Amino acid sequence: MSKSTLTIRYKTTVPKEVREKLGVKPSDTLQWEVLGDHARVTAEPVESAQKARKIPPGAGAFDSGHVDTADRADELLNELGFGKGRP
Repeated sequence: MSKSTLTIRYKTTVPKEVREKLGVKPSDTLQWEVLGDHARVTAEPVESAQKARKIPPGAGAFDSGHVDTADRADELLNELGFGKGRP
């Protein structure tokens, strides 16, 4: 049997043995069910967790139209006059 301790903020670490048996990774969702004086913890399948969040594919990604954003940043800074001996 594996054990873990609750922190003052009610967080805990899932023991390595349990993580490996459940196949969970960081950001995976765990479901908690109270059964009398026990709790059952199950790993939520990744597919259902993604559906529950309703995150569209590519969310957070964008296409600036420029291949090298560092070069574009330099262009914008130059257009604004930064780096041209300003005090």
